[in-house]
Amino acid sequence: MALATREDIRNVAIVAHVDHGKTTLVDAMLRQTGSFDAHADVDDRVMDSNDLEREKGITILAKNTAISYEGVHAKNGPITINVVDTPGHADFGGEVERALSMVDGVVLLVDSSEGPLPQTRFVLRKALEAKHPVILAVNKTDRPDSRIPEVVGEAQDLLLGLASDIAEEHPDLDVDAILDVPVVYLSGRAGASSLTQPANGVLPDGDTLEALFGVILEQVPAPTYDDEHPLQAHVTNLDSSPFLGRIALLRVHNGWIHKGETVAWVKSDGTQQNVRITELMLTKALTRYPAEKAGPGDIVAIAGIENITIGETIADAEDTRPLPLIEIDEPAISMTIGANTSPLVGKVKGHKLTARMIKDRLDRELIGNVSLKVVDTGRPDAWEVQGRGELALSILVENMRREGFELTVGKPQVVTREINGKTHEPYEHLTIDTPEEHLGAITQLIAARKGRMENMVNNGTGWVRMEFIVPARGLIGFRSEFMTTTRGTGIANAISHGYDEWAGPIVTRNNGSIVADRSGVVTPFSMINLQERMSFFVQPTQEVYEGMVIGENSRSEDMDVNITKEKKLTNMRAASSDTFESMTPPRQLTLEESLEFAREDECVEVTPEVIRIRKVELDASLRARSVSRLKNQK
Repeated sequence: MALATREDIRNVAIVAHVDHGKTTLVDAMLRQTGSFDAHADVDDRVMDSNDLEREKGITILAKNTAISYEGVHAKNGPITINVVDTPGHADFGGEVERALSMVDGVVLLVDSSEGPLPQTRFVLRKALEAKHPVILAVNKTDRPDSRIPEVVGEAQDLLLGLASDIAEEHPDLDVDAILDVPVVYLSGRAGASSLTQPANGVLPDGDTLEALFGVILEQVPAPTYDDEHPLQAHVTNLDSSPFLGRIALLRVHNGWIHKGETVAWVKSDGTQQNVRITELMLTKALTRYPAEKAGPGDIVAIAGIENITIGETIADAEDTRPLPLIEIDEPAISMTIGANTSPLVGKVKGHKLTARMIKDRLDRELIGNVSLKVVDTGRPDAWEVQGRGELALSILVENMRREGFELTVGKPQVVTREINGKTHEPYEHLTIDTPEEHLGAITQLIAARKGRMENMVNNGTGWVRMEFIVPARGLIGFRSEFMTTTRGTGIANAISHGYDEWAGPIVTRNNGSIVADRSGVVTPFSMINLQERMSFFVQPTQEVYEGMVIGENSRSEDMDVNITKEKKLTNMRAASSDTFESMTPPRQLTLEESLEFAREDECVEVTPEVIRIRKVELDASLRARSVSRLKNQK
């Protein structure tokens, strides 16, 4: 064995909390290295290729780009920097773990005002466990409310805390090296960087990203490999092409891979199969181009293997030693997804309605999304889908809705475990930033959801940061109530805190539902008469059916109403008889808000055109019977 190094490559991941500027920074890196052609028309946030990513402003899928750097720090010729843009949200942890298996170092991006937040802790812990060197980059130094020295101190405290946490599990961890991290000051939007700390609210003194590139080349180790070892490559991501079929993205660890050669495909179950590489592609900026060969450290795309999945190994046909599978944290939240069973199913032609289509779509999702699980419920038309969090599952449902599926989605539930004969449930570490005047209301809100306060810091700016440990099910439906309590000013972020004993019953919604007692069309006349006692989710002239939730009651119990009642016609006409100015506009719930609002006996009907909340049991008499039966049992 002889250890060799490829000095012309660096593989680095950019990790950060949601909205701290990862994708904008990658834009600036691509532009300043001339990675785009002169005539190319390039949008902002080019790495956010998914429609939902652009709408929500977050990264959902881990994606890679290749930058050819030829600046002052490339003394021996061009250096290819493979940059992986990782999700900042813990719900997409499967993407994070996959991305970290492709790289040799990480750039930790931190907002100069907000500082390290819970998702920062999540992705950074994963990076330290993988023993990757860390570069601290303080972004948005020109924010008017920036507090750069304090944020650097908080980031170093976070590194120290994480190092001490994982030192027991990883005794060979070099704690001194972790704490001795280089700091770069950035403005990703302006494309400026510096190693000198600027004053708060001021741009870095360098007008390019050369300082960042220099630190990356110095701190991130070049890929090392055994020059006598045959081919070994890890499948880290999947893509598809209408011409090539399934495309596997590989990180080559040892040996060389050639277009047209026969290699061994080592599957996740341990079996092996010889396959031929029909196409081999390398990346430049955001486009792939054909290549004849690739070597250690390269991130390449190959075609020709139809059913290959993430975590499997491509090896030499004569020496089939597999690489370890990618380890993924266990799911904590589940929801039931099934065929649409409402009376209005199939109202729009050409949509995907059958259980077989839904099952095929869920199976396809499992191929590329390693953090999801699909569990059989014993019913032919419904499946339990388990994931990291509420957001990850709602993103899946939203994608299916846009593809034309009609679904019935159950309320999110937690995935429990039996430990020593006792039921344990997942807990979350919740961090809240809020103006001081909402302190009491938020404490009361969290206490009702069985949360306990761990820490509170007042920076003297009029804002308070609080940290709580809360059962994960206490946070289902929490966000909308939290935003109402703080009048939209509060910021809440949560991350997994592991499992603990069952916390007991939690009442998350005090108001009951307003339920339609018959099928028909909503009339303005009935809405005006009822609006004093309730708020509505439906518009006039909208079609409803018995058992459909049409609004929220001002009291705690459910109420069945006739929302289709029409005005009695007479032969007299008053001047004000047909004016509806006094009608309160209805609330339009999004998919996430609908899932939060639904109670245990309710579910969400999802169609491409409309999202409705309904009772699981539509018949009012059957619902009343089951309620009385529960009361008798108590």
